[in-house]
Amino acid sequence: KREFGGGAAKPISAEMTVPGDKSISHRSIMIAALSNGRCEIDGFLPSADCLATMGAMRALGVKIDVLEETNAGPTKIAVHGKSLELVEPSGPIDCGNSGTSMRLISGILAAQPFRSQLIGDESLSRRPMDRIIEPLVKMGADITAEGEKGCPPLKIRGGDLTPMHYDLPVASAQVKSAILLAGLFTRGKTTLTQPQT
Repeated sequence: KREFGGGAAKPISAEMTVPGDKSISHRSIMIAALSNGRCEIDGFLPSADCLATMGAMRALGVKIDVLEETNAGPTKIAVHGKSLELVEPSGPIDCGNSGTSMRLISGILAAQPFRSQLIGDESLSRRPMDRIIEPLVKMGADITAEGEKGCPPLKIRGGDLTPMHYDLPVASAQVKSAILLAGLFTRGKTTLTQPQT
């Protein structure tokens, strides 16, 4: 016990639930979508960005059930994996304002045997995507930035990818994740080296 103002502090007993992690929520739903079966994700963060990833996965034919939700949105979901084989979307995939969604999903779409387009809101459409386009093109992807100076929309023509080693010029979790997700579809080992931060 610690003394404050001459008296002992009273013990506190409480149970707290913290919001889900944004980065983990994005990646967990993508990995689950590529899996060989049903995955439950508890503690999903129902932020606008994570919901954009959920919408994108649904647009690619992934069945996602909401098991629990709050006023903010779903917090527990079941994702029915497609065993790495997604479905061609009926139209552009809207990533909203989520750069994480666009960059990571590009790595997945780079290996799918169909054409797709990733779009975003006005803010996302001003963010260059060269950092993920360059390594994915080196793996064999066909990706074109239709906006000015490497900005979205992104047009992707998927196909066979080749594993590689890539030296990241700047440490980036998004670029690293996009390459590693693409590497799941290759026959061989994809490795990365990033500078110390």
